Amino acid sequence: MLNTKKLVDYAVALVVIFLLNFILPRMLPGDPLHAIYGDEALLSMTPAMQAEIIHRFALDRTWSEQLIAYLLALLRGDFGYSYFYHAPVTSVIAGVLPWTLLLTGSAFVLSTLLGSLLGIESGYRRGSKIDGSLMGFMMVISGFPDFFAGILLLLVFGAWLAWLPLSGAITPYSGFTGAALVADIANHLILPLSALVFIRMTAAYLFSRSAMIGVMGQAYIRTARAKGCPSPAIRYRHAARAALLPMVTAAGVRFTHVISNVLFVETVFSYPGLGSLLYKAVLTRDYPLLQGILLLAAMLVLTVNLITDLLCVRLDPRIAAVPDKVREINHAYPVS
Repeated sequence: MLNTKKLVDYAVALVVIFLLNFILPRMLPGDPLHAIYGDEALLSMTPAMQAEIIHRFALDRTWSEQLIAYLLALLRGDFGYSYFYHAPVTSVIAGVLPWTLLLTGSAFVLSTLLGSLLGIESGYRRGSKIDGSLMGFMMVISGFPDFFAGILLLLVFGAWLAWLPLSGAITPYSGFTGAALVADIANHLILPLSALVFIRMTAAYLFSRSAMIGVMGQAYIRTARAKGCPSPAIRYRHAARAALLPMVTAAGVRFTHVISNVLFVETVFSYPGLGSLLYKAVLTRDYPLLQGILLLAAMLVLTVNLITDLLCVRLDPRIAAVPDKVREINHAYPVS
């Protein structure tokens, strides 16, 4: 079981995010409605709409009453009202979230699997030509930003060769259903997914290679070799299994980078996800929508980090006992 202090830390981090999301807009000059929604609210909102928002979020009351109203709204899933789309922020985000989850989830899984497999093979063959070639290749592409890789793929495979669609997630007015619709979605997904996987797999490769090199010198690996175990068994059943813990930890850390970079890649490919929505929110100064997207992204990162900690404890239960052991040592040998 995950240490209670860890759960408290995640809860505190979530509360801090909520409080910052509440306090920062209200610290801007002007009345609360204009501070949160911007001057565009004057042009895009009717007086009745302004009165409804003021009443819903208690913007004409004290900060404590506003905070209570804000937290109650969050519990109801009410992130505010987008005056550009003339709809609740929750419904606007819900319309594009599945596309971002599809792209982010696919990129995270594929980059982790591909990078880890290449890292395992490279670490097992440390010093060989294959290891040197893979290491050199990864070092070169690791310096490429995701959006730059996306632009190159877009120019080559979308504009020059015209093999793949240039933008969007589906073909407009195609009327595809069933297998044809799935194929069309996959066709539009290839370029943005390739841009993310191509760059993000380098971190997985480096972590898994380093973990494999550390494991290959262990006594049980030499014993397995002495017993005549097949090479694939040594590589995956013994070495890769022992190196799984740092690889999972690194995967959880990388998810933060995938979330941040997918926003840029979606903008390059005009992919209808949170990235494109965030770009439009910035251009139109739709502050409630902007806050809702950033709040959701922060919650996703915290959730994945929590899941990573749970997986690490499941893979090695000794991790959960480390804080207790540290406290016992500090109690037995207090610092003077």
